[in-house]
Amino acid sequence: MTTELRGEIVILTPVTEAHVQELRRIRGTAGVRARWGSVEDSPTWPFDDPSTAHFTVLEEGVVRGFVQYGEEDDPMYRHASVDLFLDPAEHGRGLGTDTVRTMARHLLHDRGHHRLVIDPAADNHAAIRCYKAVGFREVGVMRGYERDTEGDGWHDGLLMDLLAEDLT
Repeated sequence: MTTELRGEIVILTPVTEAHVQELRRIRGTAGVRARWGSVEDSPTWPFDDPSTAHFTVLEEGVVRGFVQYGEEDDPMYRHASVDLFLDPAEHGRGLGTDTVRTMARHLLHDRGHHRLVIDPAADNHAAIRCYKAVGFREVGVMRGYERDTEGDGWHDGLLMDLLAEDLT
């Protein structure tokens, strides 16, 4: 795995044990927990899914968030998917856009993908604006796509994709 991905503001580095406590704290904040669920539900997170690559988002050496990607390697459908969260206290400073752009560059240029997908909740307008700023386009609403974190219902997701030539 690449040891480090450098953006204009952020550095994305593979998650280590040294990052876990702060990542779990951020995931436990109300804003992140509402989208990602309770960290207590997964005692081995962020190391619980070996099919994805996990990175810590750093700014000036401080843990600011988490980003991961997964890859579909079937040659007929080859693409990568991205998912992330940032500390809500850091929102609005450009970290999300820089994180997404840095990861997209890595997946398109270093990993050889031509297409990326991301699937925010349809009501996550701040995330959608961030993804659009990098070049992602709306594909469509996926109705009843994701279980609510409380487990008592479903909410819509927005499928977005980015082709290599769309990256800004």
